[in-house]
Amino acid sequence: MQVYFFKTENKWVFKYFFEDKSLFRELANYYDRGNYRFEMRSIPDRDKVKAFLESKGFDVEIVEDTRDFLVRIPKNQKYASILKNSVANWLENEWRIFLMKDKISAELAEMEEGAEKVPSKTT
Repeated sequence: MQVYFFKTENKWVFKYFFEDKSLFRELANYYDRGNYRFEMRSIPDRDKVKAFLESKGFDVEIVEDTRDFLVRIPKNQKYASILKNSVANWLENEWRIFLMKDKISAELAEMEEGAEKVPSKTT
């Protein structure tokens, strides 16, 4: 079971649906109900959650370069089906950008929802 921890501006976030409710209860203090994701605001908390998940058989990867997880759609397009598999989203000019919970979700958003990868910025 793969879980990705993403570095955002001031926290680490991940999204995962735990079928085993006891695992969810162990991590409930980190759950942000408004954004439907888990958040760790410090490296010690991130490491604690990572160790806990690994002890339960999860493969946890810490992601700082999110390029492979970002997709976009025009800002006026419906996006509910993409949103449920995203960790975060925001508006940027005429686009709605999504940070997807894993690479498979990013690929599915492209194939099934018409999303496209966010182009790398050139300098």
